[in-house]
Amino acid sequence: MTLEVRLFPCLNDNYGFLVRDGATGTVAAVDTPDADAILAELERSGWGRLDLILNTHWHPDHTQGNAALKAATGCEIVGPEEVRKAAPLDRVVKGGDTVLLGETPLEIIDAPGHTLGHIVYRSVGDSLAFVGDVLFVLGCGRLFEGTPDQMWASLQTLAGWPDETVIWCAHEYTASNARFTLSLDDRPEMQARADEIFAARERGQPTVPTTIGSEKAFNPFLRAKNAAEFAARRAAKDSF
Repeated sequence: MTLEVRLFPCLNDNYGFLVRDGATGTVAAVDTPDADAILAELERSGWGRLDLILNTHWHPDHTQGNAALKAATGCEIVGPEEVRKAAPLDRVVKGGDTVLLGETPLEIIDAPGHTLGHIVYRSVGDSLAFVGDVLFVLGCGRLFEGTPDQMWASLQTLAGWPDETVIWCAHEYTASNARFTLSLDDRPEMQARADEIFAARERGQPTVPTTIGSEKAFNPFLRAKNAAEFAARRAAKDSF
């Protein structure tokens, strides 16, 4: 299995993703922050088709391009039931289901916390996952609907994946997350990691993707010892 991923900026701080199955040429967009930006990237890619939209959760900055992309390409829209609160949806999926992107199976994992119905898409064979707003580089999503215990459990699920798993997260929040992390973690290696991040952003380079191994080493939310410590850190970040 070989998936090719194209990352590109959308809106103020979102990322869009186009994903292509090498065996069949089947193409998916993971979330739809900006239909025009996605169609422009599709044109640049030369891939010539959009077969699927894979929504992770219902928030408009992840679903507002659904209708326009379906009208332009005829693609099928796949996602959790909660997407229907904000945008059209053709096929409902939930944890334990599998979506085929061409010949590549994508496992669906429930990951509530940011929203109650949030899901992530994981290709075990390609050792990568699209995690929406659950896990960020040095961060995690705000708890708009779920509880700290729910988000902690979701993060622990991701932390159980192999360290080499590549994580494609949906926002460029990393510089802010690094500043918060430095307020908690004074290890020299953390300062070195933050310096890499600040330099990348000065050059206009994305900090996504990351890996599970890197996040286990540096992310203060994955490094929390328990759900209570996670909750305290999430509350501190909200007011940082």
